[in-house]
Amino acid sequence: MSLFPIMYLSGGTCVTLIMIGGGTMKMFFELVCNETCTVTTLTIIEWYLVFACIATMIAQLPNLNSIAGVSLVGAITAVSYCTLIWVLSVSKGRLDGVSYGPLDAKSDVATLFETLNALGIIAFAFRGHNLVLEIQGTMPSSIKHPSRLPMWKGVKFAYLIIAMCLFPLAIGGYWAYGNMMPVSNEGLLTAINRFHKRDTSNILLGMTSMLVVINCLSSFQIYAMPVFDNLEFRYTSALNRPCPRWLRVALRIFFGCLASFIAVALPFLPNLAGLIGAVALPITLAYPSFMWILIKKPLKFSAAWYLNWLLGVLGMLLSVSVVTGAIWSIVTKGLEVHFLKPE
Repeated sequence: MSLFPIMYLSGGTCVTLIMIGGGTMKMFFELVCNETCTVTTLTIIEWYLVFACIATMIAQLPNLNSIAGVSLVGAITAVSYCTLIWVLSVSKGRLDGVSYGPLDAKSDVATLFETLNALGIIAFAFRGHNLVLEIQGTMPSSIKHPSRLPMWKGVKFAYLIIAMCLFPLAIGGYWAYGNMMPVSNEGLLTAINRFHKRDTSNILLGMTSMLVVINCLSSFQIYAMPVFDNLEFRYTSALNRPCPRWLRVALRIFFGCLASFIAVALPFLPNLAGLIGAVALPITLAYPSFMWILIKKPLKFSAAWYLNWLLGVLGMLLSVSVVTGAIWSIVTKGLEVHFLKPE
C-alpha cells in the first residue's frame, strides 16, 4: 500500500525537477547571453534533455547513505536561493496595482475545495515525507540505540529548515506580487526576471538561477533513490544475487529517459501538483498510526488503541478530502492538455 504512492511521488517529483531545472537553465543561458549574444538558444525540450542527462550521469551513487554530501549541497543551495528570492522580492517593494483579492467571486463550496487543493499543493511542497522511512531504513538500529530517536531529531530539524525557507518565500512573494504572480513552473523566479530584470544585477539573477539548477540536480538524486532501490531490490529478490554495476547504470539511465519523456510528453504535470501531493498523504497522516497498532499490538479498546485508530481514520478522511478537492479543482478550472508541446 505504501509502495505505489512512494514510487508515484518520487517519480512525479523527478519529472517536475526536470521541468524546473531545464526551464531555469534556459533562463540562466538567456541572462548570460544577453541581447548582444548571437548564439541561438536551445528549445525548452532540448534544455529538459540537457538537465536530465546531467542528472542521470550524477545519479550513479549506490544508495541513500552515499548521497549525504549531495543532500548537504541541496540543502545549502535551497536555503541560499530561497533567501535570495524572497529578500530580493521584498526589497524591491510591491508592484504598482498589486491586488490581494480573489480573481473572481466563488461560492462557499468552491472555496472549500480550492482550500483542500491548496493543502495538496502544500503537501507536495513538503514532499520529503516519502523518504523518511527509506532514510531510517539505512540507519543502524538496536534495542539500546533505536534509529527512531536520531531520525525524529533529524526530521524535526529538517522540516524546521524547510519551513524557514518556504514560508518567507510564500509570504514575501505574495506581498510583493499578489495576483500578478506568473502562473508557471518557476513561480517567484519567473516573477523576479519579469518584473525586476531591468533594475537588478544580472550577476545576482544568474547566481539565483544557478543555485536553483544545482538544487534541482541534487534533489533529483535524493528523490530518485527510492525508485532505484526498488528496481534493484526486485532484481536481487528474483535472482538472489547482487545487482551488477552495469545493470545498476542501465536502470538509472532507463529511469532518466522515462522521466525526460514524461516531462516532454506531459508538460501540464505541474498543474496536477495538488493531486500528486494528496495521493501520498496517507503515508504521513494515516499509515504510521496503523503501523503502530500492528507492531505494538496495544490492548484492544485501550486509550492508545482508540487514539491511533482515531488518528489513522482522520488521516485517511483528510487525505480523501484533499484528493477530492484536487480533482474538483481540475474539473472546474479545466486543464489545458497539450502533449509533447512544453512551453
